[in-house]
Amino acid sequence: MSETRIDHDRLFKELLSTFFEEFVLLFFPRVYEHVDFNHLSFLSEEVLTDVTAGEKHRVDLLIETKLKGEDGLIIVHIEHQSYIQPAFSERMFIYFSR
Repeated sequence: MSETRIDHDRLFKELLSTFFEEFVLLFFPRVYEHVDFNHLSFLSEEVLTDVTAGEKHRVDLLIETKLKGEDGLIIVHIEHQSYIQPAFSERMFIYFSR
């Protein structure tokens, strides 16, 4: 009998794309009050490049939205990790510092 391999990254992206508002309400209720969920744009194919290391990384989930009553845009970046990666916080810092 062959085992079916689950693509956890794809499943995670599908679930969060479908239930993003509910996810924010459940895990970030104070943030939920301020997000304009009528303005959501999923930027799912974004690639972040670390030019110093010559590496490219495709982000798991990048969402463009607005805060209620504000004109500016905000970007929400969610990375799914199914394993412990010692340099994860460093990688996230590099994504947004370059």
